[in-house]
Amino acid sequence: MKSSLTTIAKHPSISLLKSCTTMKELKQIHAQLVVKGILNHPHLQGQFVATIALHNPTNLNYANQILHHQCHHPTLFTLNSMIRAYSKSTTPHKSFHFYSKILHFNNLSPDHYTFNFLVRTCAQLHVHVTGVSVHCALIKHGFEHDPHVQTGLIFMYAELGCLNSCHGVFEGVVEPDLVSRTAMLHAYAKCGDIEFARKMFDEMPQRDFIAWNAMITGYAQCGRSRDALSMFHLMQMAGVKINEVSMVLVLTACTHLGALDQGRWAHAYVERYKLRMTVTLGTALIDMYAKCGSIDKAMEVFWGMKEKNVYTWSSAIGGLAMNGLGEESLDLFNSMKQDGVKPNEVTFISVLKGCSVVGLVEEGRKHFHSMRTLYGIDPQLEHYGLMVDMYGRAARLEEALIFINSMPIKPHVGAWSALLHACRMHKNKELGELALEKIVELEDKNDGAYVLLSNIYADYMNWEKVSSLRQTMKAKGVKKLPGCSVIEVDGEVHEFFVGDKSHPRYDEIELKLEEIFRCLRLSGYVANTSPVLFDIEEEEKEDALGKHSEKVAVAFGLITLKGVPIRVVMNLRICWDCHNVAKMISKIYDTEIIIRDRSRFHHFKKGDCSCKGYW
Repeated sequence: MKSSLTTIAKHPSISLLKSCTTMKELKQIHAQLVVKGILNHPHLQGQFVATIALHNPTNLNYANQILHHQCHHPTLFTLNSMIRAYSKSTTPHKSFHFYSKILHFNNLSPDHYTFNFLVRTCAQLHVHVTGVSVHCALIKHGFEHDPHVQTGLIFMYAELGCLNSCHGVFEGVVEPDLVSRTAMLHAYAKCGDIEFARKMFDEMPQRDFIAWNAMITGYAQCGRSRDALSMFHLMQMAGVKINEVSMVLVLTACTHLGALDQGRWAHAYVERYKLRMTVTLGTALIDMYAKCGSIDKAMEVFWGMKEKNVYTWSSAIGGLAMNGLGEESLDLFNSMKQDGVKPNEVTFISVLKGCSVVGLVEEGRKHFHSMRTLYGIDPQLEHYGLMVDMYGRAARLEEALIFINSMPIKPHVGAWSALLHACRMHKNKELGELALEKIVELEDKNDGAYVLLSNIYADYMNWEKVSSLRQTMKAKGVKKLPGCSVIEVDGEVHEFFVGDKSHPRYDEIELKLEEIFRCLRLSGYVANTSPVLFDIEEEEKEDALGKHSEKVAVAFGLITLKGVPIRVVMNLRICWDCHNVAKMISKIYDTEIIIRDRSRFHHFKKGDCSCKGYW
């Protein structure tokens, strides 16, 4: 038997399986093996099925067909391989079909590999009751003390957010090794107890790249991107091997912070050490460059990739849209379809953003309807929200309301918020009041909604309503999210919060702001103080506007950056006054300013903005 297995493994046709890229090639190899009688033995047939299933996820259906029609007595290895393959696929629930087959055959019984792969499936599914059922089953079959299964269980419960269950499994590990300790570290990081995760990490007698990646992931997931990057630099200093997963995590942190210099460095590292440019890594690079405002570089990476999937295309389309290049994003969508790549839900989010940022309402309607009619995709809440945003930006507020009321699912906060933003832009207080009422029904402490409606009242000089809203916010304990702006200078990330003077160079920044506003006034600037909520004198309102975090970040950029664009990332939408100020600064100081707010990019150059006042 052993010699037969060696023969099949060394057969030229079998060795070709790992290099074949199309279904046509796979079927040709299969035909050769059938004709030559090589697949007559159940073990060899199972080896063939397992190889094609694990090598390429797109072959899973074909492997399943062979197993169903030709393998009447599959081996445990074959069924375990199918469970493993499906556990890593987009349909992990199908793993349980093959587990049922194992239980069905009298001569088969699940082993520790079976449960290892089923536990991975449960982690993918994020269904607590399924995870508990598998845990019970593996105890029944006597594998609760298998170290590999225990580690898998810790990872599974971490994904399910069950830290207590992770503790329970970890306490049953007789001799915790690096893998089990890393699994528990991942659990703490995943479940939000990042400080304890760091304590455990620092106390580990040894660490591998998985442990380092768990810490980087933990910091990134809880919004501490600066700590994620610091962790990565420590990882380098420790001489730990850096792989694709590490680089994707680092690029994600750079994307969140808008840290273009560090993102460029990561890209240079990939090229210098010849890390394989996988689809995942390439897509992360595209996303980083696009969301740092360097769309030309993003597209350079995109066109240079040999292999692209639907997420790669979607990321590039969305990047163009976010940077105000709506027509270009739609052109790329057409290229994607011509290339034979089928769009998915994520693609249409990017496409609808592209239509929205440039006001292509009819085009957007066409694509929205094509989701279901051409591709069988049911629109999700985000798609509906984008349609409302599209109508609203184009001043078609009544149509936006009709669209919301005709939604087949209950309108969500995103849809009503999009309408409220449009009411703010087009000064429609009646519809704005309705939108706020609906938002408060769903989220009674939505600070952004209250602020937007108060701004609409301020536009109408209705200070009584502004005061009333302010009192309502106070009574409900609603606090306005403080503005925060981030700017990267010489690879170091600086954060500015509205009203915060803790930055070591704040005195210089304040002097620069005074200089800026002197120049602005000489150029005819008058502060738009109507959005300022506080019941204070006009001069104090202007001072409050002048301390907005984006203005402070831009001032710091003028002090520290020479001859390069100033790039700022915000956590809120840019206000009208700051938008006007950024345009004027770009002209007076002859500098390019790129601001990424919560909605999109604004490229300010020579007194103009790429959004054309449409945001």
